[in-house]
Amino acid sequence: MPAFVTDQFRIVNASNFVDSVENSNNSYYVFVGLANPTQVGFGRSTNWNTITPNPIDNIDYLNHYESTVMFGKKITGANIRRVVKKIDWVSGTQYEMYRQDYSILNPSPITGSLRLYDCNYYVINSDYKVYICLDNGSSGIKTTGNASQVQPTFTDLEPSKLSDGYMWKYLYTVSPSDIVKFDTTEYITVPNNWNSSTDSQVVAIRENGDSTLNDNQIKKVFIKNGGLGYNLQSGQSCNLVGDGSGGKVSIDIDSSSGKITDALVTSGGKNYTYALIDLGTTGSNTPGVYAELIPIIPPSKGHGFDIYKELGADRVLVYARFDDSTRNFPTDSKFSQIGILKNPTIYDASGISSTVYTGNTFSAVGALRFSNVNPSNASIAVGSIISQINPSTGKKALGYVISYDTETKILKYSFDRSLYFNGGNGIDHRDFVGVSTFFAPTGQYIDFVPDATLAIIGNGFNASIDTTLNDNKITIANKVINLETTFTQGISKPQINNKSGDILYIDNRPLVSRSLRQKEDIKIILEF
Repeated sequence: MPAFVTDQFRIVNASNFVDSVENSNNSYYVFVGLANPTQVGFGRSTNWNTITPNPIDNIDYLNHYESTVMFGKKITGANIRRVVKKIDWVSGTQYEMYRQDYSILNPSPITGSLRLYDCNYYVINSDYKVYICLDNGSSGIKTTGNASQVQPTFTDLEPSKLSDGYMWKYLYTVSPSDIVKFDTTEYITVPNNWNSSTDSQVVAIRENGDSTLNDNQIKKVFIKNGGLGYNLQSGQSCNLVGDGSGGKVSIDIDSSSGKITDALVTSGGKNYTYALIDLGTTGSNTPGVYAELIPIIPPSKGHGFDIYKELGADRVLVYARFDDSTRNFPTDSKFSQIGILKNPTIYDASGISSTVYTGNTFSAVGALRFSNVNPSNASIAVGSIISQINPSTGKKALGYVISYDTETKILKYSFDRSLYFNGGNGIDHRDFVGVSTFFAPTGQYIDFVPDATLAIIGNGFNASIDTTLNDNKITIANKVINLETTFTQGISKPQINNKSGDILYIDNRPLVSRSLRQKEDIKIILEF
């Protein structure tokens, strides 16, 4: 049987996602990961930067994405907004009027859209004020209406009809902070918590749109056909009948032909989902030329009451900034994936903690503090491999370099299956000699150990772990440096368990190299 998911389902899902983010029981994070996408290995490709692959959505790859997460920034209510497509007001443009009945049976007359939310029926002006078009001067004769010549700028609660025939309803003004943080060329932000906000301007607009308080639900009657031969007086009041109450319309008529020329709403009434205009017993004297007057029904109690439904807010924009404000975001790192992670748990040695991590930032990588670095001014490339032979077992611990700070001598590293698949060739499950023996690399994950005598080797770089560091800070040249994570015998574990939480979004990008002068502003659009 034919079926579909409604627009309102998508709008509700967008609202539910925002509510879930703002729920204190949840922790959502924007993260970056995969520092070496062009190195041979699982989930990588040598031409990643020129032909960036599409993410793969299956359990295998989701596990891999989690293992390559590097660091994250918490999403809060201040960093998430519903958004709608951006429609700028431009002089001379024809905008469509709001109507409840656009469909495959009644496409919009200007864009031919089959649903309201694809129409250009609202605008943002040059002062970031948002308006909905309730009348564009159209009728059954002039179906596309007028070109808009006068930019709406007012902030009155009731709609205003301008000299070009357009009637606009003011909805809200995008806040300066939202402009700075969320502005894009494609989308307009919609305020959070519209239905419960205590902001005085939002309250005024919302309550004005509540027709149960104001009897002002219906604002416009569209004249598809004015008919002929009506014996009415201009200015005669007619009732709106239907499943609501209180609506009234003043009728203007051409006295010579009896054609209805205008239908002005004088009382919008309330609780209508459909309405008809009662023209009385003095119907058309011209058989077959009856008027067709269509009351335009708002999407809820009235225009401005529920702007998510009114504007079709089925997308969400998530914002995060990664800068040099914390050592959890090392400025020499690189990344090629961004994503959203929900409810990771705190790291513990067993890997089975159920306590949700709640910090504002996280580091999902391990770290080593070095002493006796050789050469003393050594640097090590992000994405390269480091290793350490365990003296007790002879097996080799492996890791990918995420960052190396020459000032603090702290190296951050991650690992994933590419280090252990196929004898270190990193691609598939083919058997290899030494899969479980002392010969490195084995298939079994081996962790780094705090032994000052062990060498860390990579690209000619040798060092020993500083087993004296048991703190989350160090002092260098009389300067105390906050390391963000706590070291035990020179080794720091991740703050989250990489095998926990749910990856909700993943996006592959050409490799991004960070620097001291660079801030990464990440904006993710989620479409429901």
